[in-house]
Amino acid sequence: MANVIEEAKSGRASCRTCRKAIGKGELRFGEEAANAFGDQPSMRWHHLACAAQKLPAELKETLDKYPGEVPDRAELENKMAEALAGGHAKPGGFPYADKAPTGRARCLQCQTAIDKDTLRVAIEREIDTGAMVTRGAGYLHPKCVGAYLEATSGDKPALVAGVRENARLVPEDLETVMREIG
Repeated sequence: MANVIEEAKSGRASCRTCRKAIGKGELRFGEEAANAFGDQPSMRWHHLACAAQKLPAELKETLDKYPGEVPDRAELENKMAEALAGGHAKPGGFPYADKAPTGRARCLQCQTAIDKDTLRVAIEREIDTGAMVTRGAGYLHPKCVGAYLEATSGDKPALVAGVRENARLVPEDLETVMREIG
């Protein structure tokens, strides 16, 4: 199973982005996701317009393979381009660089807030919830990456390569992040 575009078979599914119902017969984007209850992946459904803003790279790849007619395809293409240029699209994997969508995250190194719409680097880290240990994102100011990697014996070349590969930023912002990382 992979990401798909298909007509909704019923009106029961809700969009994972906006939480509103996806009407029966409406085209929807299915994002393949790991299933916590079994080995088979499950689907996260999105309205096409919502996916264009939140998952533009995945939607574009799937749209290119979709053989059917897509209403308002030009509008979807514009939304995908804006999402990629704005830096608020969901990244592809860790590590990555993006613009902070809120001001709630704190830098793992300096412990200060990462302001909304500022550039940040996300790394995968282990989070101890008390009952179990899970994996999730941890955030750093780009200028704090070097000190964090020294303190944790991290691999800087691998991090830089990963950020370049997974970042969803305009080239100017990506180069700013790379310059600040050093």
